[in-house]
Amino acid sequence: MPVDLTPSQALGLWHAVTLQQVQEDGRDLTLRQLAILLEIYLVPPPHTVRGLAAKLGVTKPVITRALDTMGELGLVTRVRDERDRRNVIIKRTVDGALYLERLGDLIIAKGRTQPL
Repeated sequence: MPVDLTPSQALGLWHAVTLQQVQEDGRDLTLRQLAILLEIYLVPPPHTVRGLAAKLGVTKPVITRALDTMGELGLVTRVRDERDRRNVIIKRTVDGALYLERLGDLIIAKGRTQPL
């Protein structure tokens, strides 16, 4: 369903969502980490460090650092690809799925209550 927002309204919604996320969720993900998390959960797997680096236009070490933090937070896990040991496969977790489900619910709620 398309939503018609002015740039100012869209930024107001993003502001309200991010402000509440910072206030209520101690994980405080960076924009890059959030983009990686959304890629992993919204695009069908498999996901590799190499593939994520290409998709985001950054180096593999940048993705690795982001995944280190996200792994410590329980949002993703990593395993070696048994078919090609050079590849690292990024896996979804229940905590990561719940985090994004709550974020989606928050966006919907703020979208309904944010003055336009």
